[in-house]
Amino acid sequence: MVKILVDSSSDYEPEEIKEKGFEFVPISITIGDTDYIDGVSLEKDEFYEILKGTEDFPKTSQPSPQAFLDIFKDAKEKQDTIFCILLSSELSGTCQSAQLAKNMVDYESIYIIDSLSATYMIKILADYTYELVQKNTPAEEILQKIEALKPRVTLFAGLDTLEYLCKGGRLSKSAAAIGELANIKPVITVTEKGAVGVLGKCLGKNKAIAQVFKHLQESGLDDSFPLYTIYTYGTDNCQRLEEKLEENGYSTSKRLQVGATIGSHIGPEAFGVVFVKQ
Repeated sequence: MVKILVDSSSDYEPEEIKEKGFEFVPISITIGDTDYIDGVSLEKDEFYEILKGTEDFPKTSQPSPQAFLDIFKDAKEKQDTIFCILLSSELSGTCQSAQLAKNMVDYESIYIIDSLSATYMIKILADYTYELVQKNTPAEEILQKIEALKPRVTLFAGLDTLEYLCKGGRLSKSAAAIGELANIKPVITVTEKGAVGVLGKCLGKNKAIAQVFKHLQESGLDDSFPLYTIYTYGTDNCQRLEEKLEENGYSTSKRLQVGATIGSHIGPEAFGVVFVKQ
C-alpha cells in the first residue's frame, strides 16, 4: 500500500485528511505560556483571535522524530510505501526530524520530500501525489513528478499589516513603524529555496491586490491544477481579489484559510493566491 504523510503546515481540514487516508503529524505552537497543537487543539479562527489579543509572537516547534517513528515502523512492518510531503526546510526542522526517524527505522520505502513550500502549496503537491497513487504510478516515477512540480507551485499574498513580519524578525521595528504610518502593504511569496520573500511594498490595499494579480498574470497559470484564493482572518480583502480575478476571466477552485504556521508571520486580513505556473 502507498500512503501520503503531511504535517499541519499543509492546512488540510481534518475531514479531508480522513477522507484521503493521509497520515498526519502536527506542529506545536506556543503563544505566551500556552502550548497548542496546530490543527488538533487549535482551530484557525481561534488562533487569529488569540494572535490579535496578545503581544507574544507565536513560536512553532518542529515535530520530534518520535512523532514520525510509529508511523514509519508500521509502514516497514506492512511493507507500505510512504511519501512524506513536509514544510520547507527553510522554515522548520520538520524534514530533519522525519529523516532521523527514517534512519532509525532503516527502511528505504519512505520518501522524505522537502516541499520547499508551505500551507496550500503543500496541498497542491500532496493532492497531485494522491492522484498519481490512485493511478498506480510507480514510486520512483511519483518522486520524479513531485520534484518536477515543486518549483512551479506558487504563492503570492498581500499583507494588511507589517506588525507580524516585525515580530517574527523579518522587518525592523523602525521600518515597520514607518511602513504602518505610510499605509504600506507588502506583497510576499515563497521563494524557490523555500523561504518567505518580500516582492514589493504597495501603498494601500487596492495596489496590493493589483500587485498580487499582476504577479499571477506574469507567471501564467497551468489550469490543469487548481487556482486557490487564500486568506488568514477576515475575508474582505480576499473577496476583492476574487472579484478582480473573475473580471479578468480567472476561475478559482476554492477559498481556503491559512493556518497558524504561516499565519503567525503574516497576521489577520492577509489575502492571496496559490496556483501552479506554466
